[in-house]
Amino acid sequence: MLFRSRADKVKKVLPAQIAFNVIPQIDEFLENKYTREEMKMVNETRKIMNDDTIGITATCVRVPVVISHAESVNIETEKKLTPEQAAEILKKAPGVEIIDDPLNKKYPLPIDTAGKDASFVGRIRQDESIENGLNLWIVSDNLRKGAALNAVQIAELLITR
Repeated sequence: MLFRSRADKVKKVLPAQIAFNVIPQIDEFLENKYTREEMKMVNETRKIMNDDTIGITATCVRVPVVISHAESVNIETEKKLTPEQAAEILKKAPGVEIIDDPLNKKYPLPIDTAGKDASFVGRIRQDESIENGLNLWIVSDNLRKGAALNAVQIAELLITR
C-alpha cells in the first residue's frame, strides 16, 4: 500500500496498491504455499470444533476496509439441508443475524456491520458442486467479535459455570 507521510515520503506497507484492489495474501507464505493467516484459520476452526479431522481450506484476502472480516464459507452436511432450513437454524443461534435477500441486493457488508456485536450471514445457497453442500457469506466486526466482545463473552460464560 502506498500512502503519504507527514514528510511527504512514499512508504510501502503492502506488496501492492490496496486502494481499488484486493491482495490474496495476509501474512507470510509458508512451505505449503498457504499463508500463516490461512493456516491459523484452519487450525483455530479445528480447535474450536474440537475435531482435527474437519476438512477446511482458506484463501485470506486483504481488502480495503477499515473494520470487519468477511468470509465465503462452504459447508457439507451429512444429510441434505436446504438454504431455508439453514437460515431457520441460524436465526435461532445467539449472536447471529440473517441478511439474506440477494435479489434485492441485501446481504452482509463490512461497512454495515462495523460497530455491531453480531455475526451476519447472507447469500445462503445450495452448493451445486456437492450433494449436501451450502455456501454462506459471513461478516462481522473483527474488533468486537474477533477480540474485545469475545473476551467479555468468554468471561461471562466462565462466571456462570
